[in-house]
Amino acid sequence: MTSGRFSLEGRRAFVTGASSGIGRAIALGLFEQGAQVVVHHFGDPAGAADVAQAAGGAVMVEADFTRGGAAEALAADVLANHGPIDILVANAAIERRVPWQEASAPHVMAHVNANFLSLLALAQHLVPPMAARGWGRVVATGSVMAERPRAETIAYAAMKAAQLTAVRALAREVSASGVTMNVVSPGAIEVEHNAARYADPAFRRAVTAKIPAGRAGSPEDLVGPVLFLCSDAAAYVTGADLPVNGGWTIGDAPGALPAEDKTFANG
Repeated sequence: MTSGRFSLEGRRAFVTGASSGIGRAIALGLFEQGAQVVVHHFGDPAGAADVAQAAGGAVMVEADFTRGGAAEALAADVLANHGPIDILVANAAIERRVPWQEASAPHVMAHVNANFLSLLALAQHLVPPMAARGWGRVVATGSVMAERPRAETIAYAAMKAAQLTAVRALAREVSASGVTMNVVSPGAIEVEHNAARYADPAFRRAVTAKIPAGRAGSPEDLVGPVLFLCSDAAAYVTGADLPVNGGWTIGDAPGALPAEDKTFANG
């Protein structure tokens, strides 16, 4: 455990989508800095149990955010049975790729519920008590696609952009009460669900050729930025969108593949 401005000793953090990938890494990073952790998952009890055990016997909760009202019910349950919550890391999201011509209303609404309305519902329940106590942190996982969208992920990218707007709007309202709200936006992150794609050497080369850092990211690359934003050291940082993408948004790497090569990956 640490002490001083980066310590989270005595804080309670709620991490959504924490059973694998980025959420798992962040939950464990928060625990390492002294926070108690509430681990959310959907359909992955084994993964969540593994994270909970590694995080000192953390509480596990489950909810399907694609269902209307699920986030509200979960927030109420967490506050009633596992609160108060000092830190919300809104990481859970879905990314379902279809040709844009086939993006039906149910397809879009699933993304609206999971990737936007869930954040709003959790904030509505968890942020006012933070403000009343005079301290709180909200960090949402964004995406490079909010800035560099693709047609086959039109619903996902649009909701990530909407999420950023919402975080900034709410940050203006609550920052004077000691609550900061920020976004970290990963680029190409290699996680469990895309491991098969990264096992293809041609795919890996196409992705890394576009990134100035020369490699895809890992979930651990998100941990430091999130811990900073959750700490007292970041008390004057709010409404920010922190890119964690190896420099991708500043331009393709020198010698990148031709523009017509459209191979892409996003964590």
